[in-house]
Amino acid sequence: MGKTFLLEIGLEEMPAHVVSSASLQLKQRVSDYLTAQKLEFQDIQAYSTPRRLAVLVHELADQQPDENIAVKGPAKKIALDKEGHWSKAAQGFVRGQKMTTDDIYFQDVKGTEYVYVQKHIAGQSAVQVLQGLIEPIKAMTFPTRMRWNKFDFAYIRPIHWLVAMLDQQVIDLKLLNITANNQTRGHRFLGSTITLATAQDYQKALADDYVIVDAQERKNLIRQQIAALAAENNWQVDVDEDLLEEVNNLVEYPTAFAGKFSEKYLEMPEEVLITSMKDNQRYFYVRKKDGSLAPNFIAVRNGNQEYLENVIAGNEKVLVARLDDAAFFFAEDQKHDLNYYVRQLQHVTFHDKIGSMSEKMARTKVIADLLAQKLQLSSSDTAAVLRAAEIYKFDLVTDMVGEFAELQGVMGEKYALLMGEKPAVAQAIREHYLPNSAEGQLPQSLVGSVLAVADKLESIMSFFAVDLIPNGSNDPYGLRRQALGIIRILEQRNWQLNLHQLQNEIVAAYQKQFSTLKFDYFKHQAEVDEFLIDRIRQLFSQDQVAHDLIDTVVALPSLDPTAMQQLVQVISHHQTDPDFKGAIEALTRVLRITQKAPLTDSTDLAVDPQLFQTDSEKQLYQAVQACQADFKDSDFEQKYQALAHLEPVITDYFTVNMVMDPNPEIRNNRLHQLQQLATLIKQLGDLNQLIVK
Repeated sequence: MGKTFLLEIGLEEMPAHVVSSASLQLKQRVSDYLTAQKLEFQDIQAYSTPRRLAVLVHELADQQPDENIAVKGPAKKIALDKEGHWSKAAQGFVRGQKMTTDDIYFQDVKGTEYVYVQKHIAGQSAVQVLQGLIEPIKAMTFPTRMRWNKFDFAYIRPIHWLVAMLDQQVIDLKLLNITANNQTRGHRFLGSTITLATAQDYQKALADDYVIVDAQERKNLIRQQIAALAAENNWQVDVDEDLLEEVNNLVEYPTAFAGKFSEKYLEMPEEVLITSMKDNQRYFYVRKKDGSLAPNFIAVRNGNQEYLENVIAGNEKVLVARLDDAAFFFAEDQKHDLNYYVRQLQHVTFHDKIGSMSEKMARTKVIADLLAQKLQLSSSDTAAVLRAAEIYKFDLVTDMVGEFAELQGVMGEKYALLMGEKPAVAQAIREHYLPNSAEGQLPQSLVGSVLAVADKLESIMSFFAVDLIPNGSNDPYGLRRQALGIIRILEQRNWQLNLHQLQNEIVAAYQKQFSTLKFDYFKHQAEVDEFLIDRIRQLFSQDQVAHDLIDTVVALPSLDPTAMQQLVQVISHHQTDPDFKGAIEALTRVLRITQKAPLTDSTDLAVDPQLFQTDSEKQLYQAVQACQADFKDSDFEQKYQALAHLEPVITDYFTVNMVMDPNPEIRNNRLHQLQQLATLIKQLGDLNQLIVK
């Protein structure tokens, strides 16, 4: 029967966002170490609180298995001298293995004989192996690290204690000035030092001292307590999972409680109250049965029920102070009209290399106008887009957003409505920030989608123009997220836009609108294109699109994310067709020949039927002309079908004709013929990248 091993690292309180990932990392590092050391175990259970990271290893073997291994030495010709005696090299080899020359045997390796010895290695005991765990502990990585005392050692937080026990036996581990023992610590305020008799006592001993060390158990308890309070008060509580995770990693012994605030604060937009409760105070907001916000909240303390009334009163006092501030800002902000705030943006810097927020909005309006034309928006939607572009950043200079930055866009919508703007304009002001994460919610309105694309594209073009280009993991202005947002919005709306061509049109529109251009937008246009293509690749990879198919579609002549998505769907659909392989091989043969073969005149691809020598040339000529007639207005499915049906004609053409005919007129005529076909094939991307089986 195996043993149980306990490892606990006791720390100062860690940031909540680090706890779960650090716990998983410790579990993985211990697992990897034991596996590498060939010390068998059944499973590992991870535990965590803000003050500790721990693992329990179950059914751990007593020792490593013994091993018999063949150890390779020098070649035979080096191991023996001319008289056939063992050389110093051979003697040194066996001496290093603690063996004698009597143990040597020879083995052939690729035609050369080498010295070998068969070595028996006794497995180390579990106690010996576990003493090496100090290295995986020291190797742990964290987003931020700190040093303490006089040690030249950095960790997420100062380490206060170590517990390392194999059943009842303490394992000799030492880190800095801390030596592992069998003493853990209970709750910071309610508990005490706990001496563990055995590793198996760990979870229960801490639970008896007000520490629930199992994170999932702690989370379930919080969820149950919230549900009980909701049922008791006839509330609805939509438990935010991210907030629950954060709160769970702030406490060791959770006790949920309900608090209240005056109903007068409900006159403010509910987003203000929710932000104050959820984002600032880590409270769960509650609703009445009719769905309206209730003047109550649920919070979680790190402790038991004792003096809970004082805790509730203190939390209510803190929240009311925040709500008083919010109510004051809400009233003050409404003392000015919208134009007042828009004028203030002239004095707000977007970036010191780029200019003011007003200048950014002016450029965004030009892009929004261009998009409205290209997407053929109605006159009312166009008017809404342009109005939104004129004012959409105004809430940044309001007192409310100055205090609660999380509300930018949200308060823009609220204030715009209060100040008489149309609902479509107000909604666009909120939605232009979306998506605010790689997989975040997209704008729901047409006007909001156009403004979001315009704003994000303006940012990307401006930052690239002033040489502020993301590299490696460095992306301080979130340009990767903004590029992903553009692509996702275009795909959701099924808007087909050539983003390379669009940049050219934007610069031309800038030149008409502004007397001078502040930046050279063409200096890094190739990098902008590649940056956008990389984001397209990323989205396709997340959708499990094969890499060869990604390489195929991103080579489309038009940098059009929606078109690329449509082409992925078409090719994926046909990859299981019985004639797919033959069709692709025929089309890629055309591409390869036209890429390699030189032309005497590459500008004129005219084909002269009078130079045809075979019926196959005529048949291919007629087939290509038929394709060309309808190709421009065809979708990808129709284009693929038209080209795939050419497979027998192409195959016959290559069977009958030698493209590189000695006669230059005939050779160039055939190359022109194939170049015309290749031009059509390239409208399906670079089919050379496809792996066909």
